Amino acid sequence: MSDLPTYVLERVFDAPRELVWKTWTDPELLPRWYGPRAETIVHRLELKPGGLWLVEMQWGGNSNYQRVEYTEVTPPERLVSTESWGGDWPETLNTLVLTEEDGKTTMTCTVLYPSKEARDAALGTGMKEGWSASYDRLDEYLRLTARPKPRPKRHR
Repeated sequence: MSDLPTYVLERVFDAPRELVWKTWTDPELLPRWYGPRAETIVHRLELKPGGLWLVEMQWGGNSNYQRVEYTEVTPPERLVSTESWGGDWPETLNTLVLTEEDGKTTMTCTVLYPSKEARDAALGTGMKEGWSASYDRLDEYLRLTARPKPRPKRHR
Protein backbone atom coordinates (compact mmCIF):
# COMPACT_ATOMS: atom_id res chain seq x y z
CA MET A 1 0.00 0.00 0.00
CA SER A 2 1.22 3.48 -0.80
CA ASP A 3 2.27 5.99 1.84
CA LEU A 4 0.61 8.77 -0.16
CA PRO A 5 -2.46 10.39 1.39
CA THR A 6 -5.83 8.97 0.45
CA TYR A 7 -9.46 9.85 0.76
CA VAL A 8 -11.94 6.97 0.87
CA LEU A 9 -15.63 7.31 0.10
CA GLU A 10 -17.91 4.40 0.80
CA ARG A 11 -21.62 4.17 0.14
CA VAL A 12 -24.15 1.35 0.08
CA PHE A 13 -26.87 1.41 -2.57
CA ASP A 14 -30.04 -0.68 -2.59
CA ALA A 15 -29.38 -1.83 -6.14
CA PRO A 16 -27.59 -4.68 -7.89
CA ARG A 17 -23.93 -4.23 -8.75
CA GLU A 18 -24.53 -4.46 -12.52
CA LEU A 19 -26.85 -1.45 -12.36
CA VAL A 20 -24.43 0.60 -10.25
CA TRP A 21 -21.66 -0.32 -12.73
CA LYS A 22 -23.84 0.83 -15.61
CA THR A 23 -24.41 4.23 -13.98
CA TRP A 24 -20.63 4.71 -13.89
CA THR A 25 -19.96 3.50 -17.43
CA ASP A 26 -22.92 4.52 -19.61
CA PRO A 27 -22.55 8.02 -21.12
CA GLU A 28 -26.34 8.36 -21.17
CA LEU A 29 -26.65 7.65 -17.43
CA LEU A 30 -23.65 9.55 -16.04
CA PRO A 31 -25.17 13.03 -16.57
CA ARG A 32 -28.23 12.01 -14.54
CA TRP A 33 -26.24 11.95 -11.32
CA TYR A 34 -22.59 12.97 -11.80
CA GLY A 35 -21.76 16.46 -10.60
CA PRO A 36 -23.41 18.34 -7.75
CA ARG A 37 -26.14 20.68 -8.97
CA ALA A 38 -24.32 21.01 -12.29
CA GLU A 39 -25.10 20.26 -15.88
CA THR A 40 -22.82 17.38 -16.77
CA ILE A 41 -21.81 16.85 -20.39
CA VAL A 42 -19.95 13.68 -21.34
CA HIS A 43 -17.82 14.54 -24.37
CA ARG A 44 -16.17 11.14 -24.62
CA LEU A 45 -16.19 7.83 -22.81
CA GLU A 46 -13.93 4.99 -23.93
CA LEU A 47 -14.29 2.21 -21.39
CA LYS A 48 -10.99 0.37 -21.80
CA PRO A 49 -7.46 0.62 -20.39
CA GLY A 50 -5.95 3.72 -21.96
CA GLY A 51 -9.44 5.01 -22.80
CA LEU A 52 -10.55 8.51 -21.91
CA TRP A 53 -13.58 9.91 -20.17
CA LEU A 54 -13.84 13.64 -20.89
CA VAL A 55 -16.52 15.46 -18.95
CA GLU A 56 -17.61 19.07 -18.57
CA MET A 57 -19.55 20.41 -15.60
CA GLN A 58 -21.37 23.71 -16.06
CA TRP A 59 -22.75 25.85 -13.28
CA GLY A 60 -22.92 29.54 -12.50
CA GLY A 61 -21.93 30.46 -16.06
CA ASN A 62 -18.65 28.57 -15.75
CA SER A 63 -17.36 25.27 -17.08
CA ASN A 64 -14.96 22.89 -15.38
CA TYR A 65 -13.35 20.14 -17.41
CA GLN A 66 -12.31 16.77 -16.07
CA ARG A 67 -10.05 14.26 -17.82
CA VAL A 68 -10.07 10.65 -16.68
CA GLU A 69 -7.83 8.00 -18.19
CA TYR A 70 -8.70 4.42 -17.36
CA THR A 71 -5.83 2.15 -16.38
CA GLU A 72 -7.95 -0.85 -15.38
CA VAL A 73 -11.50 -1.83 -16.34
CA THR A 74 -12.88 -5.02 -14.78
CA PRO A 75 -16.66 -5.19 -15.23
CA PRO A 76 -18.72 -5.04 -13.09
CA GLU A 77 -16.43 -4.67 -10.12
CA ARG A 78 -13.46 -2.35 -10.59
CA LEU A 79 -12.40 0.85 -12.36
CA VAL A 80 -8.95 2.35 -11.86
CA SER A 81 -8.12 5.70 -13.41
CA THR A 82 -6.05 8.84 -13.23
CA GLU A 83 -8.04 12.04 -12.95
CA SER A 84 -7.10 15.64 -13.62
CA TRP A 85 -8.98 18.91 -13.68
CA GLY A 86 -6.18 21.14 -14.97
CA GLY A 87 -4.98 24.33 -13.37
CA ASP A 88 -3.78 23.97 -9.80
CA TRP A 89 -5.61 20.69 -9.21
CA PRO A 90 -3.37 17.69 -8.60
CA GLU A 91 -3.68 14.53 -10.65
CA THR A 92 -5.12 11.71 -8.56
CA LEU A 93 -5.26 7.94 -8.86
CA ASN A 94 -8.82 6.70 -8.29
CA THR A 95 -9.95 3.16 -7.61
CA LEU A 96 -13.66 2.34 -7.68
CA VAL A 97 -14.65 -1.06 -6.29
CA LEU A 98 -18.22 -2.43 -6.34
CA THR A 99 -19.22 -5.42 -4.22
CA GLU A 100 -22.69 -6.90 -3.90
CA GLU A 101 -24.37 -8.70 -1.04
CA ASP A 102 -28.07 -9.49 -0.73
CA GLY A 103 -28.94 -7.27 -3.70
CA LYS A 104 -27.17 -4.22 -2.24
CA THR A 105 -23.98 -2.77 -3.66
CA THR A 106 -21.17 -1.29 -1.62
CA MET A 107 -19.25 1.29 -3.62
CA THR A 108 -15.79 2.13 -2.34
CA CYS A 109 -13.89 4.90 -4.08
CA THR A 110 -10.29 5.43 -2.99
CA VAL A 111 -8.58 8.62 -4.16
CA LEU A 112 -4.79 8.74 -3.90
CA TYR A 113 -3.29 12.25 -3.81
CA PRO A 114 0.33 13.19 -4.58
CA SER A 115 0.70 14.94 -1.19
CA LYS A 116 -1.14 15.68 2.04
CA GLU A 117 -1.26 19.36 1.04
CA ALA A 118 -2.90 18.49 -2.30
CA ARG A 119 -5.48 16.29 -0.57
CA ASP A 120 -6.28 18.89 2.07
CA ALA A 121 -6.53 21.67 -0.55
CA ALA A 122 -8.91 19.62 -2.72
CA LEU A 123 -11.10 18.67 0.21
CA GLY A 124 -11.04 22.29 1.42
CA THR A 125 -12.78 23.45 -1.77
CA GLY A 126 -15.97 21.58 -0.98
CA MET A 127 -15.10 18.52 -3.03
CA LYS A 128 -16.22 16.23 -0.19
CA GLU A 129 -19.63 17.92 -0.18
CA GLY A 130 -19.77 17.71 -3.99
CA TRP A 131 -19.16 13.97 -3.94
CA SER A 132 -21.82 13.56 -1.26
CA ALA A 133 -24.35 15.52 -3.35
CA SER A 134 -23.53 13.48 -6.45
CA TYR A 135 -23.90 10.21 -4.58
CA ASP A 136 -27.24 11.41 -3.16
CA ARG A 137 -28.39 11.97 -6.75
CA LEU A 138 -27.07 8.53 -7.71
CA ASP A 139 -28.91 6.95 -4.78
CA GLU A 140 -32.16 8.61 -5.87
CA TYR A 141 -31.70 7.46 -9.47
CA LEU A 142 -30.94 3.89 -8.36
CA ARG A 143 -33.94 3.78 -6.02
CA LEU A 144 -36.23 4.78 -8.87
CA THR A 145 -34.58 2.45 -11.37
CA ALA A 146 -33.76 -0.64 -9.31
CA ARG A 147 -36.99 -0.80 -7.35
CA PRO A 148 -39.66 0.88 -9.47
CA LYS A 149 -42.91 1.58 -7.73
CA PRO A 150 -45.90 -0.36 -8.99
CA ARG A 151 -48.35 1.59 -11.08
CA PRO A 152 -51.73 2.21 -9.50
CA LYS A 153 -54.50 0.03 -10.83
CA ARG A 154 -57.04 1.74 -12.97
CA HIS A 155 -60.64 1.31 -12.06
CA ARG A 156 -63.00 0.84 -14.96
